[in-house]
Amino acid sequence: MTDKWINLKPLEELLTLEPYLLLGFLLLVTWGFYKFFLRDTTEERHKSLRRAYTNLLRHFIVLSVFLGIFLLLKLNISEENPVHRVVPYFALITFLWGSVVFVKTCRTLVLQYLFMGAIRSGVPLIIVNIFSTILSILLVFWVISQVFGVNLGPLLATSAAFSIILGLALQDTLGNLFAGISLQIDRNYEIGDWLEIQDGSQKTVGQVKEVTWRSTVLAGFSDENVILPNRKMAQAVLSNFSPPDQPIVRGQNFRLRLGSDTQKAIEVLEKIASEIFEIRGIPAPFAYVNEVTENWVQVRLIYFIDSYGSQYSIGDKILRRSLEALEQNHLFMAKERLEVEWHAGKPLEN
Repeated sequence: MTDKWINLKPLEELLTLEPYLLLGFLLLVTWGFYKFFLRDTTEERHKSLRRAYTNLLRHFIVLSVFLGIFLLLKLNISEENPVHRVVPYFALITFLWGSVVFVKTCRTLVLQYLFMGAIRSGVPLIIVNIFSTILSILLVFWVISQVFGVNLGPLLATSAAFSIILGLALQDTLGNLFAGISLQIDRNYEIGDWLEIQDGSQKTVGQVKEVTWRSTVLAGFSDENVILPNRKMAQAVLSNFSPPDQPIVRGQNFRLRLGSDTQKAIEVLEKIASEIFEIRGIPAPFAYVNEVTENWVQVRLIYFIDSYGSQYSIGDKILRRSLEALEQNHLFMAKERLEVEWHAGKPLEN
C-alpha cells in the first residue's frame, strides 16, 4: 500500500497545528462548560465526568505525540528514503486517533448540555450514543471517500436491496430504537422516575435506571433489574409517580372498637404522621372516619410523600408508631365477632 492507496494530501491539510489547536480549544471549552454550569450536580456525576476528562486528556496527549512524530517524519524524511513509505500509514493513524478525541469531546459536550436540563435525574445514553454514532459514521465516510478515493455514490445506490433486507432483519431492533427516541423526545419519563407499566393484564413497577438502544432498564423494589423493550414501553399505559412538585398520596385504615373516641383517634394519627420527616408537611396529613359497622369504626389516615420507592418503609413507620400511640391513649383495634343464634328444634310428633 503506497500513496496511490492512501491519499496523503487531505490528511496533510488536517494534520497541522491549526486543527490541533482548535481541537484543544474545543476540549478546553467543554471543560469550562463543566466547571461553570455543572457545579451543582451530584458527587456521583462529578466522579463520572472527572473520569471522562482524565480519559480525554490521555487521548489528547497520545494525539500530541502522534502529531509530533508525523510532522518530524514529514519534514525530515525525503521521498527517496524507504522510511517515507511509512508516512501515509502514520498520517492515517494520527487522523483516526484525532477523530476519536474529537468524537469523545463532542460526546462529552452534548452530555453536559443535556445534563443542564436533567440535573435531578440524569441523561439517557441513547441520545448521546446516537449522536456519537452519526458523527463517527460521517468521519468514516469522509476517510473512505477522500483518503482511499472510493466513490460512495454508486455504492449507496446499488445497496438499496441490501438495505431493504437488512431493515427487515433488524425490524425489531429498529422499532425499539425509534420507540426509545420518541419516548425521550416526548419526555414521558426520566432516569430516576418511578413508573407503573400496564400492558394488558401484566403490570410492572420499577424505577428507571437507563434507556439504551433496545430497552429501558428498571430497578424493582427488591433491587432486581427489569428490562423492557422500548417498543413495549411505547405501546403500554405508563403511570409516572415522580412528577416534579406533585406529591404522592397514600392512605392507611385503622379499625377501632365500636364506641371509641374517634376525635381523639384522629388527633393521635395526624400527630404521628406529622412527626415522620419523610411525610410532607404541605399538604398536611389528615384523618377522618370513613366506615362504621356493628363491629368497628374505621378511621382513614391520608398523607403525602415525595418518594414512590419509600412508600413501604414509610407505611411501616406509620403502622408501628400509630398502633403504639393508639394503645397508649386506650384506643384499641377492633376484633371481628361472629354471633350465632341457636334455636332448639321442636320434638317430632308421632
